[in-house]
Amino acid sequence: MSEPRLRLDPTALSDAIRLDSNKSDADRPTIRFNLMLLVFMRIVACLWIFRGLIRWDDVLSARQEPFAASHAIMVTEAAFFCVADIVAGVGLWMATSWGGILWLVTASIGLIATLIAPHPGLLRQLAFGGDIILMVGYFVLNWYAARERDD
Repeated sequence: MSEPRLRLDPTALSDAIRLDSNKSDADRPTIRFNLMLLVFMRIVACLWIFRGLIRWDDVLSARQEPFAASHAIMVTEAAFFCVADIVAGVGLWMATSWGGILWLVTASIGLIATLIAPHPGLLRQLAFGGDIILMVGYFVLNWYAARERDD
């Protein structure tokens, strides 16, 4: 791989100094997967932070039976996801590697919790399918972005 060279382009005022490799503009990919991955991570981050806030609402609201009177497994699950969803969402928003890993772990644990739940509701089953689609999308975009960085 060749070293990036400094190129001055007097016709482009916004790009007065540009670092790039010896590739011409025609050789560059038209789809920027790094940008697509960043936008995807930010959208999922908003969804996951909202999801965590909804879980906090379930814990703190007075609409349901008292939280302490719930089954121990449900209390543990709710307490874990209240914190983990928000932390994973913040990590995704920051576009850090730990945020992506924490989000994948949190989503995977959510999938397992749905599978072992005795009677998951329709909303939980829809979230299960949506989580799988988001995880596959993350892996595909991450793979394409890594290939783009290697080129």
